[in-house]
Amino acid sequence: MQPYFFPYIGYFQLINTVDKFIIYDDVNYIKGGWINRNRILVNGQPNYINIEMNGASPNKKIREIEINTNPIWKTKLLKKIEQNYSKAPYFDDVNITIKEILFFDSKKLSDVIVNSIIKILDLLEVNTKIERTSAHYGNNALRGENRVIDICVKENATTYINSIGGIELYNKERFKNAGVELLFLKSNELKYSQQLKNNIFIPKLSIIDTLYYCGKNNTAQMLEEYKLIPGN
Repeated sequence: MQPYFFPYIGYFQLINTVDKFIIYDDVNYIKGGWINRNRILVNGQPNYINIEMNGASPNKKIREIEINTNPIWKTKLLKKIEQNYSKAPYFDDVNITIKEILFFDSKKLSDVIVNSIIKILDLLEVNTKIERTSAHYGNNALRGENRVIDICVKENATTYINSIGGIELYNKERFKNAGVELLFLKSNELKYSQQLKNNIFIPKLSIIDTLYYCGKNNTAQMLEEYKLIPGN
């Protein structure tokens, strides 16, 4: 999977269910995706939060992109988060971790995001090993399914699990021929109180939303709320 900024809980369910999670940081940056942004609630409505970057381009690898090192945007972002979640039941328990993540000292986008993922995993007491494609494998000339299978073989993996959104991208027989079972994770319907009128629920927001409203223990339990579906 590509590194995403404060991704939604399904991303962490996927990490929790595997022994090793591979982050693709040597593929091209995708403008308008989830690599440097996500959504939180602002005045009861989904609203984007962003990592400010310098010279981001689809012609660059994710690991090549640098962030804006001026701390002003981080301070503004933290204030935005705090203003909108200060009344959440687990604000005090979670906010110190969010602050540490935002002020992590690195100018590399991939370092900042990977650190944020690891910090949240630590908070949730998830021990999955994180590996970056740029630090291993030597196969970035391969594409798509071919690269995934090559990584599985090099890791001696017997099972590969992806999110349900990728179910049309991979062929079960090709993985089987490599000695790898292909599975996809589909999250159960998850709802919790977001303190909104009429008890409505807005799904697939950043893990920030889940942590502030559910706390680390309840969020950790929600990591188990999924089904594994065989590939086609």
